[in-house]
Amino acid sequence: MIERATADPGQASRRAFRSKVDSLRPTYGFEDVSLAPGTSTLEPADVDLAQTFCGIDLTIPILASAMDAVVDARLGGELARLGGLAILNLEGVQTRYEDPSRVIARIAAAPDADVQDLLAEAYLAPIQEELVARRIEELHAVGSRAAVAATPGAARRWGRFAAEHGADLFLVQSQVSSARHLASGYDPLSLEEFTRFMTIPVAVGNTTNAEAAFALMEQGAAAVFVGVGPGAACTTREVLGIGIPQVTAISDVAAARDAFLAETGRYVPVVADGGMRRGGELAKAIAAGADLCMLGSPLARAEEAPGLGVNWGMAAPSPVLPRGTRIKVGTVGPLERILFGPAHVTDGSENLVGALRQSMAALGAATIREMQQVEMVYAPSVQTEGKSWQRGAR
Repeated sequence: MIERATADPGQASRRAFRSKVDSLRPTYGFEDVSLAPGTSTLEPADVDLAQTFCGIDLTIPILASAMDAVVDARLGGELARLGGLAILNLEGVQTRYEDPSRVIARIAAAPDADVQDLLAEAYLAPIQEELVARRIEELHAVGSRAAVAATPGAARRWGRFAAEHGADLFLVQSQVSSARHLASGYDPLSLEEFTRFMTIPVAVGNTTNAEAAFALMEQGAAAVFVGVGPGAACTTREVLGIGIPQVTAISDVAAARDAFLAETGRYVPVVADGGMRRGGELAKAIAAGADLCMLGSPLARAEEAPGLGVNWGMAAPSPVLPRGTRIKVGTVGPLERILFGPAHVTDGSENLVGALRQSMAALGAATIREMQQVEMVYAPSVQTEGKSWQRGAR
């Protein structure tokens, strides 16, 4: 109801009309926060990073993003050997081409002005059933469990097929996942029905909203992925204007996980997806409430990655909007060095797992669950405080 004007019409109008700016809530990204030391410390060797994720035993909380420049059978096998899990994109070049390396080489070498047209062309080729089955078999052959991903529009087509051909985990992933999707032109995927007929665990992403995450868990999600737009190659925030800084997003979804556990007794892992380049950011993601971290561009820098030193977005193809942007990340060395060192740089982008382990030890957290309980403080100057000589040397 609009208040009737009084002697001061301007004052009445200000009371009657509330700006959206007035209701803005503060949100936080990795650069805004820091982790506060507590009263105890541990030896890094005593930190236990192991957990079971959707029925898959992992010794490190690292997933490789379902991006074409990041995951193929070779990287999947190496990451499995190191204790993590790679997720293969079922709508990518691996399932469209017998020899995807030739397509990837063209994308990597294309001039910036031509790359979006080349990406659109590359994803016009049809997905082949025989290649989907073969890639799952190849992942198993190199010692990895077969985790695969598809968008909601393709999940109904490929979910059961992937399960029947040996997939161990199916991720339904889109820019923004919700428990209720409305569409007038087609019958949208019902997550509740999908998880019921699937014979393997179904994870869902991505969201940043606690209420949406709780509803996804109610509908059978085996894990929930968090992050809308923070990835280095993702353009969702720029093109669509959508996103929540990752620390807040993770914390909100983790709160939904804890509430769901208290209500049902079922624990649904939360995966921080995107925005992490350094060990300290992995530590902050887990402290904010994540159980695992999904990495794309940091792992695209590995010698085993198929992308030849570049990476690009994994969003569904669009005839009118770009599929993310191609970025040049370079090739810095083997995957083992990126994850376990020894680091050859001082910026925290190598030995990611070692940095996470050291951070947990310094904070007295022996397990992932204990790390989720450490104190986090608002500290936007923590990265620059006292570092003027370092900045001057760069």
